Amino acid sequence: MEKRNTPQGRAGKIIYWIITIFLSFGMLAGGVQQLLQIGGYIDIVNQLGYPTYMLSILGVWKILGVVAILVPKFPLLKEWAYAGFFFAMSGAAASHISAGQPFTEAIPSLILLTTTVLSWYFRPESRKFKFATV
Repeated sequence: MEKRNTPQGRAGKIIYWIITIFLSFGMLAGGVQQLLQIGGYIDIVNQLGYPTYMLSILGVWKILGVVAILVPKFPLLKEWAYAGFFFAMSGAAASHISAGQPFTEAIPSLILLTTTVLSWYFRPESRKFKFATV
């Protein structure tokens, strides 16, 4: 049977890696800046009303999440990393909007949220968690 361009096909793998590299770069860059508390992040969290120590926590988890998504195997760990990215980016977007900031402030978070969902959707079978069937 001929393979079509499904998420598991060749095109799906190419899409997965392009999106995942973009996601990893964005999360790693943000994670390092948050961990080191540089790049304007202190002003951002202060404007949103969060304590600055949150930056260190988010930075460490983002860096670890990138490692989890990029290394082979460990599919359950990858699920947790994707979930963490989803919660962090949806929470960031919601925080900007709830704080009354212009929608444009939420766009970077929404872009990373979208790439998180797309990377998760297009991930190859070898990177998916297999749920036990009863």
